[in-house]
Parts: sequence; C-alpha cells; structure tokens
Amino acid sequence: MNQDPLGRKLVWIMAITSGAAAANLYYNQPLLAVIAQSLQAPSHATGWIPIVTQIGYALGIFLLVPLGDLMEKRRLILTMLVLTSVALVAAAVSLNLAWLLVASLAIGITTITPQLIVPFAAQLAKPQQRGRVVGTVMSGLLIGILLARTVSGFVGASFGWREMYWLASGLMIVLAVVLSRMLPKSQPSLRVSYPQLIGSLFKLIRQQPILREASLAGAMSFGAFSAFWSTLVFFLAQPPYHYGSEVTGLFGLVGVVGAAAAPIVGKIADKRNPKLTVGLGLVITSLSFLIFWVFGYHVLGLIAGVILLDLGVQTTMVSNQARIYSLPSDFHSRLNALYITFYFIGGALGSFLGAYGWSRWQWHGVCAMALIMLGVAFTTFIKRRQR
Repeated sequence: MNQDPLGRKLVWIMAITSGAAAANLYYNQPLLAVIAQSLQAPSHATGWIPIVTQIGYALGIFLLVPLGDLMEKRRLILTMLVLTSVALVAAAVSLNLAWLLVASLAIGITTITPQLIVPFAAQLAKPQQRGRVVGTVMSGLLIGILLARTVSGFVGASFGWREMYWLASGLMIVLAVVLSRMLPKSQPSLRVSYPQLIGSLFKLIRQQPILREASLAGAMSFGAFSAFWSTLVFFLAQPPYHYGSEVTGLFGLVGVVGAAAAPIVGKIADKRNPKLTVGLGLVITSLSFLIFWVFGYHVLGLIAGVILLDLGVQTTMVSNQARIYSLPSDFHSRLNALYITFYFIGGALGSFLGAYGWSRWQWHGVCAMALIMLGVAFTTFIKRRQR
C-alpha cells in the first residue's frame, strides 16, 4: 500500500465521512419521546432503541471490521455505506416498535464505515503524523455524533422522526459516490479464511495487554457518555426545563467545543506517552459528572458539564487509539475491531445503566452509574501504571 503521507483534503474527507456515518447511531436519542408518542409505546420500551443500535454496532465491529485486513478496504467501505442506507430506509418505514428495533439493530451492524476509515487513515499516515491524523478523523467522528443530536432534534420537532431516517439514507448514498472517486485502493494484509480471521481476534486479546487496558478504559468512558446522552431527553422534558427534542439536540452543539480538541490531543500523544492523556481524559470526564450531579438543574451547569464530558471522552478515545496503532499495522483493522467492539458494549451497558439509574433515582442515579463506570476505568489505569 502507498505509504506516502495523507493529503490534507483526503484526511478531511475521511473525517467528514466518519462523522456523517457515525451520526446514524445517534439520531434516535433526541427522537425517543417523539417516537414513543408516534408508535404509542411507553418511554421505557423506546429506551431500547439506542441500546439495540449499540449492540448491533458492537456485533458489526466484531464480525465485519476485521475484514479490513482480509479484503480491499475501499470496496468494503462503499459496500457498507450502501447497506447502511438500506437499513435506514427500513427504519423510516417502520410500522411499530418491534419493526423499528430490528431496523435499529441492522443500522448498528452496518454502520461500521468509521471504524474501517480510522485504521485505513492510520496505515496511510507516516508514523510521526499518525496521532494527528487519527485525532483529526476522530474529531470528525465525534463532532458528527454530537451534531447528529442537534440535527435530529430539529428535524424531529419540525418534520417528524421518519424524515430524519430518510435524510440519513440519502446522505449515505452521496458519501458512497464521493468516496468512490477519492479513496485509494488497498492491498489486503492477510490471506486466510474468515473463521481463521475471527479466531485470530481471541489470540490478539490474549497477546496484547495494551489492547486489553485500552478496551476496558474506553468501554467504561463511553458507557458514561452514553448514560448521559440516552437519558438527557427525559431529564430536560421535566421540571425545571420542560424542553423538547429540538433543545435537547442543541446540547450537541455545545459538545463540539470539547470534541474539536481531538487533533491537539493527537499531537500531544505523538510527543508524549499517550497513557498520561488517557488518565487525563478519565479525570475530565469524572469532573463533568460531578458538575452534572451538583449543578445539573441549572443550564450553565449542564453546558459546562457537556463541554467537559465530550473533551474527556475524546481525549481518552484518541489516546487509546494512538496506543493501539503503535502496534504492528498488519492487524490494525482487527485491533480496531476489538477495541471498538468493547467500546460499544460499554456504550450499550452505559445506556442500560443510565436508564436503570433514571428509573430508580432520576438524574442523580444517572450520574452515580456513570461515576461507577469511570471508577472502574480509572482503577484499571492506576493498576497498569503501578505495574
């Protein structure tokens, strides 16, 4: 494969694509109350939509992303964009909650394009630029996730939740056309059967302690992130706020401030030990939930907390991936598949624990569940540092 550094234009196209594709996983969160009303379903039942989506994403990452080491990456990326478009259409025409849950699972399974693009970009970049390139692409990814809530909140309030899925489906087709003209072709690094490919994943888990540590820290960090965002719409619907989906989505714009720091974090990780920035990210994320707990019933408290939350999660994410991509490039796709699989299992767990905390203790319960998950991540980080 061409080892020349990536051009700035291609890096930004990959970042935009990653963000737009990842957004498909999060359009549903500000729409849950609207969907519940439209399909005449209870709020606790519609709360399974983001959970099922994240479970599907974890399955797709584990079963499909390793194909990036076995197949030509450009063709695989284009194929998955088209399949995601089909899944989004299925969600748009859902007649009941069960149908929408199945479609959400399909959306999760097929929306793996960002996790094919990230290792592809890392492999194309020069070693001394890898952190910056990964940080830029990841910045696009997280900004896409955050803007997804803003866009879907506005579209859901103005036009309806089905229209959001139709728009997302069309965007996937546009991206497929653009990428078909811009992405370079790759040469697969492996020549093995698919069962052997999947079997090698378990060997990598046993052999790579950096992967195990990064996966657990990332999973718990993203679990806390998901606990917040999957329950925010219900929190803001109650006193003292009484906000609708469009206002909930606007909080995604606030988080862009923190997400935009990813290239800076990547540069720091290039120059210093990324383990240090992992710990910094966990501290910042924990601080955000302490602010949510104490000042969450004030708008300024929520705004400050959202900025710190997205900054902390992004710092942990980019630093973990910088560590992973320092390992041999021959299995970057498989390493990324494992890391992101655990990452979104953590996200699904966080959504579940957030919903549980909300049902039992309301907002303080959500914050407590998130802090417990972050405690697990930080304890693992300290244990590794001592070893």
